[in-house]
Amino acid sequence: MIADLTQILAAAEETGGGPDVGKILGQFAQYGVVGLIVVLLIIGVIVPKYVMNALTAEKDNWRTAFEAERAAHQVTREQLAKAEERGDVATEQGKAMTRLLQELGHQPHHVPGSA
Repeated sequence: MIADLTQILAAAEETGGGPDVGKILGQFAQYGVVGLIVVLLIIGVIVPKYVMNALTAEKDNWRTAFEAERAAHQVTREQLAKAEERGDVATEQGKAMTRLLQELGHQPHHVPGSA
C-alpha cells in the first residue's frame, strides 16, 4: 500500500506536476475505510491526537502571552493619562502664578528666542 503511494508520487514528480489525487484515491479505494483514513492522514485533513494537543497547547500559550501584553499596554495607557493630567495641572499652576504676579505688579521677563 505505501509502496504504491510512493510509486505514484515519484511518477508525479517525474512529470513535473503535482500528485494526481484521483490516482491516489483510486489506489487506496481497494483498501476501503482504512485506505481513506490513510489518505486523509497524508493530506492533513485528519491529524493524530498528540498533534492536536500540541496545537491546542501552543494556541493557549499564545493567548496567554497576548492577554499579558494587552494588560501591560493598558497599564502604560493609564500611566500616560496620569502624566498628562499632571502636566495639565502644572501648566495651570504656572498660568495662575503668572497671573498672580502680574496682578501684584511684576512683569514676566521674556527670554529672547522663547515663545
